[in-house]
Amino acid sequence: MTDVAPDSPQRQAEILMQALPHMLRYDDAVIVVKYGGHAMGGEEVAKSFARDMVLLEQSGVNPVVVHGGGPQIGAMLAKLGIKSEFRAGLRVTDKATVEIVEMVLAGLINKQIVGFINNEGGRAIGLCGKDGRMVTATKATRTMVDPNSHEEVVLDLGFVGEPSKVDTTVLDQVLGRELIPVLAPVCQGADGETYNVNADTFAGAIAGALGAKRLLFLTDVPGVLDKNKQLIKELNIARIRELIADGTITGGMIPKVETCIYAIEQGVEGVVILDGQTPHAVLVELLTDGGAGTLITR
Repeated sequence: MTDVAPDSPQRQAEILMQALPHMLRYDDAVIVVKYGGHAMGGEEVAKSFARDMVLLEQSGVNPVVVHGGGPQIGAMLAKLGIKSEFRAGLRVTDKATVEIVEMVLAGLINKQIVGFINNEGGRAIGLCGKDGRMVTATKATRTMVDPNSHEEVVLDLGFVGEPSKVDTTVLDQVLGRELIPVLAPVCQGADGETYNVNADTFAGAIAGALGAKRLLFLTDVPGVLDKNKQLIKELNIARIRELIADGTITGGMIPKVETCIYAIEQGVEGVVILDGQTPHAVLVELLTDGGAGTLITR
């Protein structure tokens, strides 16, 4: 870049010249963005995210937003005096809890995000996994070693589900028509029951079924870090396995990268972990040479 004022026409032209090849690369491509949890900041963060989604759609990209809402669910359950229990990192979801989950995810949070996008000039449409049988779920099972007997036992997580089938009929009708789908991970099972599906897994299933060019996981960290706490810009599946084995990738990042691998195995071209609290992180990742997070490919 030349030494020119930040707001000069020359500077603006240079920014456009850098962005244009990336805009052409993603023209008419599906980009799934998982937004939620710690990436959901205050109102200004939400407005900034909404503006980015609108700009992507206006640039010829087909953004699909998948959101979670664990903190908001927890707050509502506490407000109603319903105690939460976690096993194997997942919220045990009984009949009363799943009703609250559906209310918060498919109602409150979903419509808030839709409203923010609409206020920024977009046309968002709020849906959940139930709509058009978009995602059919099966009851999730997890195992753990009992500390007393030291035997492996199967955990009953209640109405926690995993995607078993994705039908993109509804999304196929929405994408490419100046609409931005906003999806809540509330699904129906073949048994007719309602299931709470992990938003990351839901996003991976949706992205795979749509043949997404990118799946972006907005988190509260810059991406995958090396042992010196420096950002690793790019990884493949084999290298991820090595970094888990040598202790570089630890803790909560392990299930995150495993979900990335799952998404790639479902057919996504590339998955990016990036910091959703960084202003315009999605645009920086997609439309600049440097990117903003860790890109994971096959």
